[in-house]
Amino acid sequence: MKYCKTPQKQRVFFVFIMVCFCLFMLIGRLVYLMIYRADYYGKKAKAVQQRERSIKGSRGRILDRNGVVLAGNKSVSTISVIHNQIKQPERVIKNLSRLLDIEEEEIRKKVNKVSSREKIKSNVEKTVSDKIRNLEMDGVMIDEDYKRTYPFNSLASKVIGFTGADNQGILGLEVKYEKYLKGEAGYILTTTNARGIEVDKRAEERIEPRPGKDLYTSIDINIQKFATQAAKNVMEAKEAKNVRILVMDPNDGEIFAMVNVPEFNLNKPYEIKGNKNLNQKELNEKLNDMWRNGCVCDTYEPGSTFKVFTATAAYEQGVVKLTDTFNCPGYKIVGDRRIRCHKTTGHGTETFAQGVQNSCNPVFMEVGQRLGVSNMFKYLKKFSILDRTGIDVPGEAVTIMHKQEKVGEVELATMSFGQSFQLSPIRLITTISAVINGGKMVTPHFGVNVVDQYKHKKYTIKYKTEEKVISKDTSEVMKKILESVVTEGGGKKAAVEGYKVGAKTGTSEKLPRRSGKYIASCMGFAPADNPKVIALVLIDEPTGVYYGGTIAAPVISKLLDDVLPYVDGK
Repeated sequence: MKYCKTPQKQRVFFVFIMVCFCLFMLIGRLVYLMIYRADYYGKKAKAVQQRERSIKGSRGRILDRNGVVLAGNKSVSTISVIHNQIKQPERVIKNLSRLLDIEEEEIRKKVNKVSSREKIKSNVEKTVSDKIRNLEMDGVMIDEDYKRTYPFNSLASKVIGFTGADNQGILGLEVKYEKYLKGEAGYILTTTNARGIEVDKRAEERIEPRPGKDLYTSIDINIQKFATQAAKNVMEAKEAKNVRILVMDPNDGEIFAMVNVPEFNLNKPYEIKGNKNLNQKELNEKLNDMWRNGCVCDTYEPGSTFKVFTATAAYEQGVVKLTDTFNCPGYKIVGDRRIRCHKTTGHGTETFAQGVQNSCNPVFMEVGQRLGVSNMFKYLKKFSILDRTGIDVPGEAVTIMHKQEKVGEVELATMSFGQSFQLSPIRLITTISAVINGGKMVTPHFGVNVVDQYKHKKYTIKYKTEEKVISKDTSEVMKKILESVVTEGGGKKAAVEGYKVGAKTGTSEKLPRRSGKYIASCMGFAPADNPKVIALVLIDEPTGVYYGGTIAAPVISKLLDDVLPYVDGK
C-alpha cells in the first residue's frame, strides 16, 4: 500500500518544523544572552539595582623646590539626603539645620523633594560630619571629600592660583597643570530595591579613587618670602600703587620667586574689602584686577633697562667698539625732534662703556642709528622679544611694538633707550638672561617635576632652549660693562658687600605723557662673572623721588644680600 500525503498531514508537519525552528532560535538566543552577553547584562542589572555615589580623588599637591607644600588638601565631607530612605524627616531637618547652620525651611525643601539624591552642603568640617554620622539618621549620606588649602595664605598667590567649589583649577599653576593635579574619582555602589531604598546587610561595592599627581615647582619659599618682604617695604615707604619682583636662575629659566604686591588670600579668593556697594560688573572687575599677575600679564615701557639689549645687539653686530667715544651735550636732534638726556647739562665725551654706566640717551640714540632699523629688528627676533616667553602660567602678554616698515628715525631713537613700545617684565628678564648666560635663550618656568604617587613615577618637565643667540665673547663683555654700572655708574646703590653685582636701572614715564606717573625699575644679577641669580624690581607710581637708581636699586641690593648667602649655602 503506497504512502499518500494529505493536506492535513502536510500542515502538521509544517507546524512541527516551525515549532522546532522557533525552539532552536530561542535556545540559541538564551545561550547567547546567558553566556556571551552575561557581563553586559550583569552590569545593566547592577545599574538598576545599585545606587552610585562618587568619591573624589584627592587633588595633587603643589610644592616648592625643597618639598614645602604650597597647595594641599584638607579632609572634609559632603552631606546629602535620599528622600525614600528618610524615616524621621523632622529629626533630620532639625539636626542638619543646627549642625550645618542652614535654615530649616531650606533643608525641608530638599528632604521633601522626591529624587535619588539631594546635596545639602559641601566642604563640611570633619568634626561636624562626625557628629552627624553619630546621630545615625536614616537617609542622610556622608561622603568623604577634599578641600584645597594654602598654608601660606597670600604668598605667591597670583602664581599658585586657586580652585573652585568643585576643586577644579581656576587661576595660575592650579589651572595650567589641571590635567596632572586633578584626581580620578572613585565610586560607592549600594544595592537598592525596586523603590530605590538601600537593602540592609548587603555589602557595598567600592571602587577606590586615584589621587592627582604632585607638582614640584622651582619656587623657593624662602626666596619668595625675601622678595615679598622687600616689595612690601618699598611699597609702604614710597606709597606705590604696586610692586613687582622677579627672581630667576638665568641659566635654565627656573623662577625662584615672583611677587605682585598687593597679593590676595588664596583661602579667601573672593574676599574684597569695601565691596558692599559694588554691582556684579564692578565686583568682577575688582576680582580680575586683584587676581592679575602683573609680572606676566601686564606690559610697560621698560625705559633704560632695555638699553642692555641695544648695547648687546650693537656690540654683537660690530657697529660699536669699547674704545668708541661719543659726545653728550644734554640732548640730540633727531629729525624735527629735540630729545633730551636725563642729565640736561650733558655728560660730555664718553666711551661706549661710560654711556651704559651713565645711561646716556644721546649715546644710545647714536648706537641705535648705527645699528639701523633692519638690524634692530633682526636682534628683536633673535632675542624673541616680539614673542611670548612660553612661561607656564596663563595670560602672558605679548610685546607691543612698532611695525618694522613704520619705524622712522624718531621711532628708532626712542626704541634704542626703551621708550615708545611695551613688553612684560617676564619678557625683559628672560631676554637679559640670554645676555649674561653666554647667549642661551631659556624658557622661564615654575613646573619642574610631576610625581605620580599612585604609580610611584616621576616625570621631569622639559622646556625649549635656543643656543648661541649671541656669542660668548659678547656675553662676557656685557657682564663686565653691567658690573661697571654698579662700581662706577648709576647703579651704585645695587651693590652687595662681598659680591660682584651687575645691574641696570630704569625710569619710565607712564602714558599719557606728562601725567606725573612713573615706574622705577632695576635689574640686577650676581655673581657678575658667573651669574646664579637675576632679579628685576618694578615700583609702580611711587610718590616723591621716582628714579630707578635711587629707589629701585636699593631694593635689588637688599634682596640679593638676602638671597646670595642662602643660595651659596645650599
